[in-house]
Amino acid sequence: MEASPILKPSPKPASQKPRLGLRAWMERVLVECDRAVLGFEADPVHDLRVALRRCRSLSDGWMAIDPDSSWKDMKKAGKKLFQALGDLRDMQVMQEWIEKVRDANDAADDAVTARLLAHVQAREAACKQEALKDLNQFDRKQWRQWARTLPQRGSRVRSGSVVYLHLALEKWTAAYDLHHRALRTRSQVSWHALRIGIKRFRYTVENFLPRQHALWGDDLKELQDLLGEVHDLDVLWAMAVEIMAFPDVEGRNRWREKLSAERAKRIERYREKMVGRQSLWGVWRRELPSGPQLRAAAMSRLRVWAGYLDPDFAHSERVAQLALLLYDGLREAGLVNAPDPVPPNPGYDWRAVLQAAALMHDVGKAKGVDNHQKSSYRMIRGMARPLGWSARELEMAAVVARYHRGPLPRPQGKTIQLLEPADRPMAMQLAGILRLANSLDQRKGRENADAPQLEVSSQDRFVVVRSAGYSALDRSAEDVAAARHLLETVLRRPVVVRTLRRAARAKRSV
Repeated sequence: MEASPILKPSPKPASQKPRLGLRAWMERVLVECDRAVLGFEADPVHDLRVALRRCRSLSDGWMAIDPDSSWKDMKKAGKKLFQALGDLRDMQVMQEWIEKVRDANDAADDAVTARLLAHVQAREAACKQEALKDLNQFDRKQWRQWARTLPQRGSRVRSGSVVYLHLALEKWTAAYDLHHRALRTRSQVSWHALRIGIKRFRYTVENFLPRQHALWGDDLKELQDLLGEVHDLDVLWAMAVEIMAFPDVEGRNRWREKLSAERAKRIERYREKMVGRQSLWGVWRRELPSGPQLRAAAMSRLRVWAGYLDPDFAHSERVAQLALLLYDGLREAGLVNAPDPVPPNPGYDWRAVLQAAALMHDVGKAKGVDNHQKSSYRMIRGMARPLGWSARELEMAAVVARYHRGPLPRPQGKTIQLLEPADRPMAMQLAGILRLANSLDQRKGRENADAPQLEVSSQDRFVVVRSAGYSALDRSAEDVAAARHLLETVLRRPVVVRTLRRAARAKRSV
């Protein structure tokens, strides 16, 4: 016997593919508001929900790298309208499914269908009134303003960058966990959660990763549609049971068998594509960062986050370069005892911790210059840990940034005590390096300054640091003298800062 085809609601008429990008979706929200208010028909309601969902999903992505509060405000502004339209959309979709599932040749089905349609249509009318109220309260003027300002903030990170690859990996990881939960529990709730997880991964890829979207877009849409139909069938069954639409047990069992069969077809199709060695999960994962690439992507993510907050990020980037030159020179001289990061424990890469702390050390200035090192500490500790980094590593970066200026760290102080005992000496060393590097940047406020140059050597019982641009006669030499004290303390030897002569640099570069 030939298998019956999978039932689907009637397809919408073909329409022009919308432009992608936040500005396009935010402008589309306003257009679809005007269409929907004319009568809240099925297509305009669906299109408005899609546009709102895209904007909210995009804001989720940018909120992870740009802490500006406008992202959260924009997402919140569309939430109430989105939810009201969701209830209405559910009723409209249910009408389509009722007509598809009913057996036109069965008189008993006519009675069930009539009860279901009567209930759905009454709920649809009430939902339209609620949606109209929320649509009238929607602040379009504010939305237009966000449509001008937020895309400009988002454009600071180019499409296809490793930052977005890292973001997509986060969405992939969350969706993959939901996939395993759905296969394990097979509950309606878990399949619905998986649908949302795949949807978030799909929107991240579609809007931020054009190359990957060209390869994966069709599969992602099919999967989202399959799981969406599973959810629709679950909602229809629950509604039919709730309103007692069945005149007898036989009718109830017949409808349950029909809906269960349609549901099973879709889940089986999902399993064909997503279970086994050749599943799409593996295909997608191989295109996303792993190993050293994951570490580099996580560092780029931290760099972008700091760049949005730091009012003079060019200074922080130069400090990071100086700090790494100091670290490498001291380590080559045998004065820094840090183990090499060995897989599977990348959290032991203290050089990366120093780089991250240097890049983020001034983010606290976003909350005010006074005692900004304390704000930086709290903000770094409060951020979501990027994939590829350990909690231990992020805590260390926060502590090192905390002591780039201000009072010296005390071994018995609360901040140091939060670290594991084995990490405390290294935290003091890295903080000492960052303090000195911060004082050696003589070009604050200059965007196009030359790359910092610095050399370290060990002579007898002291350390010589030669830095390009340093002058013992400059007023900043006092800051350098004070800043080197912590490093001298942890190294237990004097640190002498000298000028790196241009002639010497030129000779070494030949």
